[in-house]
Amino acid sequence: MEQSRTWWKEGVVYQIYPRSFQDTTGNGVGDIQGIIKRLDYIKGLGVDIIWLCPVYKSPNDDNGYDISDYRNIMEEFGTMSDFDLLLEEMHARGLKLVMDLVVNHTSDEHQWFQESRKSRDNAYRDYYHWWPAEKGTPPKRFSYFDVDGDAWKYDEPTDSYYLHYFSVKQPDLKWENPKVRQEIYDMMHFWFKKGVDGFRMDVIPFISKDTSYPELPEKFNGNFIPFYSDGPKLHEYLHEMNKEVLSKYDIMTVGETPGVARDQALLFVDEEREELNMFFHFELMSLDRDGDEVFWMREDKWKLTEFKKIHSDWDETFAEKGWGSMFLSNHDNPRTVSRWGNDSPEHWHNSATMLHTFLLTMKGTPYFYYGDEIGMSNIRFDTIDDYQDINTLNRYELLKQQGVDLDTFIENEKEASRDNGRTPMQWDATENAGFSAATPWLKVHPNHKKGLNVAEQEKDENSVLNYFKRMVQVRKDHLGLVYGDYQLLQEDNEQVYVYTRSMNDENYLVLLSFSEEKANLELGDLASSTLQLLISNDAHDAAKSNTGFELNPYQACVYKID
Repeated sequence: MEQSRTWWKEGVVYQIYPRSFQDTTGNGVGDIQGIIKRLDYIKGLGVDIIWLCPVYKSPNDDNGYDISDYRNIMEEFGTMSDFDLLLEEMHARGLKLVMDLVVNHTSDEHQWFQESRKSRDNAYRDYYHWWPAEKGTPPKRFSYFDVDGDAWKYDEPTDSYYLHYFSVKQPDLKWENPKVRQEIYDMMHFWFKKGVDGFRMDVIPFISKDTSYPELPEKFNGNFIPFYSDGPKLHEYLHEMNKEVLSKYDIMTVGETPGVARDQALLFVDEEREELNMFFHFELMSLDRDGDEVFWMREDKWKLTEFKKIHSDWDETFAEKGWGSMFLSNHDNPRTVSRWGNDSPEHWHNSATMLHTFLLTMKGTPYFYYGDEIGMSNIRFDTIDDYQDINTLNRYELLKQQGVDLDTFIENEKEASRDNGRTPMQWDATENAGFSAATPWLKVHPNHKKGLNVAEQEKDENSVLNYFKRMVQVRKDHLGLVYGDYQLLQEDNEQVYVYTRSMNDENYLVLLSFSEEKANLELGDLASSTLQLLISNDAHDAAKSNTGFELNPYQACVYKID
């Protein structure tokens, strides 16, 4: 289907976790001036859009996702003047800025909540979800970051419980109150009038609740996440937000949507419904996890056929309407090359660049996480003392109470913990990787001294970094790789992911090895076509015969079919 051209479909997104990007004040924490300092580097990558994780005023219970003032900047990161300068300098370089919108909850230190908990008849009482204690224990709700997993917290001043799907310091806002929605819309206008170019919307499908707080319906089989994302007025609120705010600016929106299934997708992104531009689905992020136990790695390794099916099914979902997003990691997940590739010294280069090739040749806006461009990998901490993430720390305490083997938990966190994706950016081979003159808030991966840093990779023509830049340019030079139809080939092949992209008279063939072994690939007549190699991550083209190819481990090749 012919797609309408827009900047957010053709752009490449680069996500920055500000705490970990660049420290300029010497306190071991990244800051806004650090991002400004590195803007020429970011522009040089060829990316178009920066998604900036929260920099709002916050007590940092969940690293900025607990906001105490939506219209001010966290002192650790700088000032509003610093932010204004960042926006100015980005726009001067042709870069767009997308901010995090965190409106399912606030911090418990937000003025609204401070007022809300004072009395039952306070003007802000109905800004949050309260359950009076005289009604007994509230119906069970699950909390991600609570030591006991309980989303209701007793609050003594008004003898009531408040709802918090996340930390006890992150009470959920009551979107059912129109005053709350208007406060949020006014705040969004504030940032758009400053000139920001869009929002990534944190857990946006959780905003609508059934305020009778029923027991969990049987159809959800005890799984809270799909229940949370299926509130009764969710789409009414998103459409209202679009009408009141989003439709008035040339901006992009992307929702974080855990629990949203494919058959619900177009409710969010069908253009005619006027809600969001795109969203992040979580099906891939569950592939290597143990069923509903989303924090535990599965015992057996995921299969490439499963990986292909997820991406092929989602491509089909958006074949006629809507638009998708492509990502392999972010601030809530381990590192791309460690999770989906192979970070052993032998295969690290090819698997990192193969995964770049994958994201940049699929349909959907590609999102890269800071450090992906140089192939940053999991740090794999050996002791709980090195972890900073509230999710890991609270689960450790919960499992300790339950008598679970904590060594097993630490081994799991070496692959699963969010802190794997939050280690400081590796700029050079100096003691703290050029991130800070002080001890960083989270340890730096020691492999920054072994070539895994920007300074050394910039000098190496064949580095992961320079391949990333070339691959971004290939996507920009060939719109068929942005808008073209996708067709999966070799569906059952467990070594190689093969597909074509086609738009009008443009046709492309993409070969991606996910194997530690050489892979032979039979493609019949397609292999004998006239193929122009656009890029390969290996020193050599794939060995080609009349009927197929031989790929080296983790080799990636993109051909134009003439």
